[in-house]
Amino acid sequence: MADNPFAEFSLEKAIALRWTLRDIQARRLKMSPVSDEDLRTLTDLGLIEVRDEGLVLTPAGISAVNGA
Repeated sequence: MADNPFAEFSLEKAIALRWTLRDIQARRLKMSPVSDEDLRTLTDLGLIEVRDEGLVLTPAGISAVNGA
């Protein structure tokens, strides 16, 4: 089982970051804008990348969403 990338955060923050990943994956960013702080955190953790098509999950981000 992979290490939990959210282990250093409070339960509330970890849940919010996981939901942010789900919103990015489902492309719901217009309805649920992502804060700059959360973007920076998820980028630093290597869970998202900024590409031409916008924000995308990395393989580690997909694993975090799927709970693998």
